[in-house]
Amino acid sequence: MPNRTVFFISDGTGITAETFGNAILAQFEMKTRHIRLPFLDTVDKAHQAVRQINHTAEVEGTKPIVFTTLVNMEVLKVIRDGCQGMLLDMFGTFVQPLEKELGIKSHHRVGRFSDVSKSKEYHDRIEAINYSLAHDDGQSNRNLDKADVILVGVSRSGKTPTSLYLAMQHGLKAANYPLIPEDFERKQLPPALLPHCKKIFGLSIQPERLSEIRAERRPNSKYASLINCKMEVSEAETMMRRSGIQWLSTTTKSIEEIATTILQEIRPESLIY
Repeated sequence: MPNRTVFFISDGTGITAETFGNAILAQFEMKTRHIRLPFLDTVDKAHQAVRQINHTAEVEGTKPIVFTTLVNMEVLKVIRDGCQGMLLDMFGTFVQPLEKELGIKSHHRVGRFSDVSKSKEYHDRIEAINYSLAHDDGQSNRNLDKADVILVGVSRSGKTPTSLYLAMQHGLKAANYPLIPEDFERKQLPPALLPHCKKIFGLSIQPERLSEIRAERRPNSKYASLINCKMEVSEAETMMRRSGIQWLSTTTKSIEEIATTILQEIRPESLIY
């Protein structure tokens, strides 16, 4: 049984409420049951949410925790007045004090992009995602000059998820290339990457962990064998050192940590948040 039920309520997607809420909940050693209530944009929906929260409180005998990022004040008032949970209104906690300090009113926008058809940031993000998908796993050598970063490393070292995270979260055009036996034989990077060395960042991984990951995909194969993984990782790291490429081990790092380290190193001129 969970220690507590947690509601994430928003008149948009609820991503902000859930991200912020989970960051706070991670500080506590307990099990939680998550209930997402996005697009809560009418008073009627708010009353339905209150009934659901209060029913949960009655059944479980404890107050649910309720994270909200509600912009509509009428909807928020219904939640505030009626719900029997512990309400944590993030906009009320942070936006209102900032309005007072800055002396200006906030936009009170629902969601990150109020009108995607007019948002340059949104279209830049979509373009970055499309670019990263087209340049995943060395699929294309075209337009590498437009890349913000090019990730290299052995197969299954974390290049694809990191590329997509950089594109989706920060709007960066991230290409990625696997280092393969032919590269190790030549003892140099893939030829298409040589003109773009300043944009390259390397990912490595402990051979034992790499073997485990590969074995899930191709069990009992040379590709997944520890001997082969040790060889590939050693050759890849030697190549990156020889080429003067910054690199890190992804073994114990989350995608967010990997991406943050890359951003610190490449320092792109502009980021989307």
